Amino acid sequence: MAKRTFLFLFILLMVTRVLAQKDTLSYLFMGHTYQYYTPGYKVDLRIQNIDLDSYDGIWLGGDVTSESMMSYSTMAYIDSVFNLKNPTTMWALGNHDTRNGNWVWLEEITGGKTYYTRHHKGITYIVLNTNLTPYDCEQLNDQYNIIVNVCDTIQNSSHLVLLMHHGIWAGVPGLPAPSAYAQSNLVYYNFNCYSEESTFVKEIYPRLVEVKNRGVEVLCILGDMGAKKIDLLSDDNIHFMGTGLSRSYYADPEERKKAAPDWAIVFKHVPQTSWLEWEFVDFDEFTGFTYE
Repeated sequence: MAKRTFLFLFILLMVTRVLAQKDTLSYLFMGHTYQYYTPGYKVDLRIQNIDLDSYDGIWLGGDVTSESMMSYSTMAYIDSVFNLKNPTTMWALGNHDTRNGNWVWLEEITGGKTYYTRHHKGITYIVLNTNLTPYDCEQLNDQYNIIVNVCDTIQNSSHLVLLMHHGIWAGVPGLPAPSAYAQSNLVYYNFNCYSEESTFVKEIYPRLVEVKNRGVEVLCILGDMGAKKIDLLSDDNIHFMGTGLSRSYYADPEERKKAAPDWAIVFKHVPQTSWLEWEFVDFDEFTGFTYE
């Protein structure tokens, strides 16, 4: 009888594990992914070794190529790599993506705006375009209103994830300045044209704290980084993290060998239990590819 009970419990444990693995989703975050020293405006060569289709979501932190919107052919290439039409592919535009204009190409490919909110499997997302400035008040204010509406109405979500490119969260309680780790520190970035003091820490962060206090975990993810990683908690228990790639900056093989490792973030998510965890992965080891 004891043997049968043990066998039953063992089988039950194995079935539970299999079902848990089946119900676990995975997301991949990469920032600053452009291939720098070779022509053609391509993504980092190591990305070709990743089976991107095996992930339930691809999150891009911006600067996907060095001149993403200089030509439509480059945009078509990016779409072929990351499947921009897939609603679980989310791209927070960087300055290298937008500085040539032509933002309408992305809107044509995706059928949406360059900033947006989405909900998938219990997680609500806000993807920011931090290249917007008061020179374009209509879009800047529209993006701001999206943030406000989501923070005011969010429900039935375990997590709120904000994806952004630039370091815009200077002054957040308990966090070092973005200048300590990011390639940008937009201290005076304004989120709307209503006020000259509509910075992240004054206008957005308090709303995220309110969301957190209602029982929704909040993650802010930054992509304007290279060869660094951060995973920080503010004094109000808001998660701030980021990373990026930069090894492709070095044309000389010896310099690349000496360069600090690049990082990406792999998220694991079980919607049924609202479980979300993440791990920073060494990009060389993760892809199994090293530059010659």
